[in-house]
Amino acid sequence: MSVITISRQYGSGGDEIAEIISKKISYRIFDKNILAKAAFEAGLSEEEIVDYSEDQYKTQNFLERLFVRSRTVAQMSTWVENKDGVRISEHLSLSEEQALAFVRKAVTSAYKLGNMIIIGRGGQVILHDRADVLHVRVEAPLEERIMRVRSDPEIARRGFGDSIEARRIAQDLIEKRDIASADYLKRFYNVDWSDAGIYHLVINTGKLSIENAAGLIVDLIRQFEKVPEPV
Repeated sequence: MSVITISRQYGSGGDEIAEIISKKISYRIFDKNILAKAAFEAGLSEEEIVDYSEDQYKTQNFLERLFVRSRTVAQMSTWVENKDGVRISEHLSLSEEQALAFVRKAVTSAYKLGNMIIIGRGGQVILHDRADVLHVRVEAPLEERIMRVRSDPEIARRGFGDSIEARRIAQDLIEKRDIASADYLKRFYNVDWSDAGIYHLVINTGKLSIENAAGLIVDLIRQFEKVPEPV
């Protein structure tokens, strides 16, 4: 099994699970550094990689979607030569369609590097037909997720503590992020984000601790790969 994709509800512990797995079996988490390496392996420049995932995605209304091709979602800097042969920095605006194409290329290149954990980014769809990829979805009851999000340092820094306002902010974040993730997968890949049929394993961290959930995935990976137990 060369790659694990993790789709997660916001606040379900999916990122924490990925971190534990990475430490247990030395899989790398697909991040900005891996994006750059994947770009190199694919013959792309680092400037050509844009990380446009569901975490950056904003839902749109009907009129906004009519102009999807012209909607700018990212800025890219690259070096070009002017008419005098002098290299200058040029800023380019990337449409949603272009940014998605870059992410798909990067995910495919990361797959080729192997031993990778891809969180979000439509990995479960982009790599759906690869036999050596394990697709995992992480969920949790709403109350569990609210509790985890409320303990987020960013909310704590805003001074809400255990107040009702802290709960409202946490629930609002969860709803917005979940809606955006579901819309991202439906809009760009025409799949139901929560459809268990597109995953090998669906884990409820309300029933299973984050540590045990990570251990379950590691055990499954070891069955497929026969990864040696740590000494």
